[in-house]
Amino acid sequence: MTMTYQRRTKDQLAARVAQDIFDGAVVNLGIGQPTLVANHLPAGREVILQSENGILGMGPAPAEGDEDFDLINAGKQPVTLLKGGAFFHHADSFAMMRGGHLDICVLGAFQVSATGDLANWSTGEPGAIPAVGGAMDLAIGARQTWVMMDLLTKQGVSKLVAQCTYPLTGIACVKRVYSDIATLECTPQGLKLIDTVDGLTHAELEKLVGLPIAAA
Repeated sequence: MTMTYQRRTKDQLAARVAQDIFDGAVVNLGIGQPTLVANHLPAGREVILQSENGILGMGPAPAEGDEDFDLINAGKQPVTLLKGGAFFHHADSFAMMRGGHLDICVLGAFQVSATGDLANWSTGEPGAIPAVGGAMDLAIGARQTWVMMDLLTKQGVSKLVAQCTYPLTGIACVKRVYSDIATLECTPQGLKLIDTVDGLTHAELEKLVGLPIAAA
């Protein structure tokens, strides 16, 4: 297959996710790629970012040289605190996550099924370090769970699958998948296309994923 499209960079993907976060939303950004979303929220849109280690009102990454390593996100990266923001005990943070107080969480994933099952804490490989963290609490506790990931593994295998083969984080919890080449919705009937990068046809995307995808 001849590639006629350009993949989204990590920052372009973060900007694509940020575009869909509504004004007034309370959002948790998971460890890894999702933390970049904080740097791309549209000006004038109020989005309250929560971090599972106990921050509400988290801002974007600080300018180089302005880092305060006593103020970090769950991935141990330095962040900023917006006016009115607060930090608090880990247990209070998990109460927020489990209590349905988050509108959206954005997580990474190893696999997502067409109907929204999520596997993002272990590949089950020998020697792999399980790292579930707060992912299970977030995936089930948030009103919407979005996944942000590369669509294919380094071996060219789709991370969108008919059924997850890795240990599950949550069942039927993922509503949208934002990838480097397409944005898709997970429904009880399977995958539905939201958009693709320029130059990628519907047929090419279905061939890469290996699953039927309903048209946008």
